[in-house]
Amino acid sequence: MLTVPDALAVHDLRKRYATDDALKGVSLTVGEGELVGLLGPNGAGKSTLVKIACGLVRPSGGSARVAGFAAGSRGANRALGYLAELFRFPDFLSADELLALHQRLVEGSGGAPERAELLELVGLAEVADRRVGAMSKGMQQRLGLAQAMIGSPRLLLLDEPTSALDPAGRRTVRELLEELRRRGVAVLLNSHLLSEVELVCDRVAIIARGEVVAAGAPAELSHAGGVEVETGAGVRRVPDARREDAPGLVRELVAAGEDVYEVRVLRSSLEDVYLEVVGGR
Repeated sequence: MLTVPDALAVHDLRKRYATDDALKGVSLTVGEGELVGLLGPNGAGKSTLVKIACGLVRPSGGSARVAGFAAGSRGANRALGYLAELFRFPDFLSADELLALHQRLVEGSGGAPERAELLELVGLAEVADRRVGAMSKGMQQRLGLAQAMIGSPRLLLLDEPTSALDPAGRRTVRELLEELRRRGVAVLLNSHLLSEVELVCDRVAIIARGEVVAAGAPAELSHAGGVEVETGAGVRRVPDARREDAPGLVRELVAAGEDVYEVRVLRSSLEDVYLEVVGGR
């Protein structure tokens, strides 16, 4: 049976700049149709990892492969789409002209139908002829997502794709990412918006000081934070209690004559876990 290679496979990846170790043996995979969030403080090594995957930086050790091809090779570049955090498009081009330019750059054959589909997907179909310079930052961000998807890449590398968007725009991007998952497109999402990552990503990798310090599904990384019971006498919290302890706590309170109005099983958020593993930085 033919095995489909992971969209991104990073093994023991290392990068040293002079005396600084930006990456110290990072291993990470992004499977087909999987959304993986990449989290970490500034200087943690996230940008270096993405640049190596794009072929812009050579590793000092280890390996990075995109759809089975060595990062930076022609096969790898054809299999990925990229949206940088600080991108800039020519102001004088229309949305449609910009996508046509990038189709030529990647030697794509999608033509006008592909451009129309992508603009529809990111909610810009009605402004296809509007020049980039006349677009809001949020519209330019969505146009950037459209250009990253030219050529139907297997892997998208997205660097802070919702940073310039209002809540409605962030919801549009979340819906787009979910549609990409349905289409089998893999995404590595680099973001500081932990709430967004927690909502949309299948797995999360947290990098600090050049190493992966935590990885797993958001629900797996969180842990129990106690049980909170609202009674007539006020709110009581039992920090060490778990979900299975809740019925017993309620019985004890009722037996003691307390009126119980609500019971909440508390869990740590992804933000709590993040701050814990990166040392609060």
